Amino acid sequence: MGETLRYRVDGMDCASCARKIETAVTRIEGVGEVAVNATAQTLRLSAPDAARADVEAAVRGLGYGIAPLAAGAPSAEEPAWWRAPKAQLALACALGLAAAFALGHVLPAYEAAAYTAAMLIGLVPIARRALSAARAGAPFTIETLMSIAAIGAVIIGETEEAAIVVLLFLVGELLEGVAAGRARAGIRALTALVPKTALLEREGGLAVVEAASLVPGDVIVVRPGDRIPADGAVLSGESAVDEAPVTGESVPRPKAPGDGVFAGTINTDASLRVRVTAEAQDNTIARVVRLVEEAQEAKAPTERFIDRFARIYTPAVLALGLLVATLPPLVAGEPWIEWVYKGLAILLIGCPCALVISTPAAIAAGLAAGARRGLLIKGGAVLEILGRVDAVALDKTGTLTESRPVVTDVVGFGCGEAEVLEDAAALDATSSHPIAKAVIARAEAEGVPVTPAIGVMALGGKGVKGRARRRALFLGAPPAAAAIAPFGAEVEARIAALQGEGKTVSVLMVAERPAGLIAVRDEPREDAAEGLRALERLGIAPVMLTGDNATTAAAIAERLGIAAHAELLPQDKMRLVDKLKAEGRIVAKVGDGINDAPALAAAHVGIAMGGGTDVALETGDAAALNGRVSDVARMVRLSRDTMANIRQNIAVALGLKAVFLVTTVLGITGLWPAILADTGATVLVTLNAMRLLGAGRSA
Repeated sequence: MGETLRYRVDGMDCASCARKIETAVTRIEGVGEVAVNATAQTLRLSAPDAARADVEAAVRGLGYGIAPLAAGAPSAEEPAWWRAPKAQLALACALGLAAAFALGHVLPAYEAAAYTAAMLIGLVPIARRALSAARAGAPFTIETLMSIAAIGAVIIGETEEAAIVVLLFLVGELLEGVAAGRARAGIRALTALVPKTALLEREGGLAVVEAASLVPGDVIVVRPGDRIPADGAVLSGESAVDEAPVTGESVPRPKAPGDGVFAGTINTDASLRVRVTAEAQDNTIARVVRLVEEAQEAKAPTERFIDRFARIYTPAVLALGLLVATLPPLVAGEPWIEWVYKGLAILLIGCPCALVISTPAAIAAGLAAGARRGLLIKGGAVLEILGRVDAVALDKTGTLTESRPVVTDVVGFGCGEAEVLEDAAALDATSSHPIAKAVIARAEAEGVPVTPAIGVMALGGKGVKGRARRRALFLGAPPAAAAIAPFGAEVEARIAALQGEGKTVSVLMVAERPAGLIAVRDEPREDAAEGLRALERLGIAPVMLTGDNATTAAAIAERLGIAAHAELLPQDKMRLVDKLKAEGRIVAKVGDGINDAPALAAAHVGIAMGGGTDVALETGDAAALNGRVSDVARMVRLSRDTMANIRQNIAVALGLKAVFLVTTVLGITGLWPAILADTGATVLVTLNAMRLLGAGRSA
């Protein structure tokens, strides 16, 4: 059984390069499961260790640099573009062309030889790559077309144009590499958020250590203004943490003991002691980068179609160039030189790079833009289908709501609300029950003193009792309270009204008499209503699926303005998703990634809500890391923007080729303008795709 090998491949800047490498490596004996990512410049494959040397030799033979990458390690930093081999080769060719131009003016007899020598500076590496690709099973490459066109131009005496065409090709490759580097930087910038060092508690003091050396269980101190160097949990201290670099959340989140923190986020207010919970290669940022890079390896349906089309397109261009070069002279007696020249120009026009890169460049930029906004989308296929979603099924608890109860109503009978809160908080002061926490939070928010009651005893399924200020207190469910003393009509009516709004009601009994009511409910997220309206504006019908009781579901649904199905088991949610699909809808299911697993799997797209947890990252086809309902609409808009970008790219790639094809056959343009039909289009297509990164920042 082969092991998984991972490499960085320098100089692989487009899908055409990736296809050549994939073809060459796949032919090596023992190699399987090859995944090439041109955007991240990575190669991942399964192969026995004995095949390692053959893999590296095959990639180097194609003209690319290759170096092993450690498992889980992000792609390394790139050198400045002017230090890259492509830049050095283009510069050498440009100097050769300038020297040939000068020599041609001084010694005209040597002009042709000088331009031929200048051309060979750039053409020899190109031709070597073409031969290596042909031997590796990829004979129809851009290098092949380029080599034939340049050699043909020399044969018919157009040495100056041949040299210019080779230089323009090299400059186009250089610009393509620079633009692709910008795309890689978009996602690599995330890894730069993690600081290089950390303050580690050691032997009663603090030591500065490499952040990469931290292991789970280490305790670190994060000072105000510092970036947090590792994923962890707060041990002591309270502060606000700016999570915008990771999740895109603009408002710093308060952190207290027990709360989780992410590597790369910024501690703003006070020092925190944090216990490390993940090694550097497994922190949230590293996992997001790794998942995005793996997603970029998964081709979208449009990308697969363009790939198949390009495999036919390139040989067809060779055949067309041959026909243009030979038929007019053979059939109509036209001049050979003129039509061979036009045939060579058609080879340059027909180079497939711009067309092949039109889709993966946009997909890669879209995925990176999403990741920078806390929208993790796992692959081009998911990104593509998101734009066609017209129905979204959302879970209630933890998706549309905060998944924690809050006190909504405090009612006093013969006493004030503050007194009711004080007595209820006295009973709940030491409890970890979610409703008790809600009561304490409300009391603290209103400045009500919390003095623990004495003799507190929990009564399973009924409530809690104790004594405070020499009075017997009970706080619990209405039936249990009614068993202590009967309620009057007013109390019964208020309980019924609150329960009718989907709220859970607790009755406070003081000296065996009803003194007040406290109602709690899991309230909608702050952005839930606006997030649902955003979906509707995109032409998407949202629906709520919940296992909660019908009364609570109806109250939340009415408040949010959404249709609801309640009291559903997991299989019921899946059945409703299947029903929507049977109606011809493209369905996205949004949930917490655990109890919604069957429905998430049944939907066309499963979106997990969460704050960067393992579940949110690993479950479903996409994840909204900061748990905002409005992020679902942002995903759809990003998908639609990406697909529009792809259509623009294909139009540019094919449109420029069509224009130059006509002008070449008519004799208006020649060889060097023809190369712009591909290298120029390639650069335009890549730069157009990069606009998505800017859109991701402003979304």
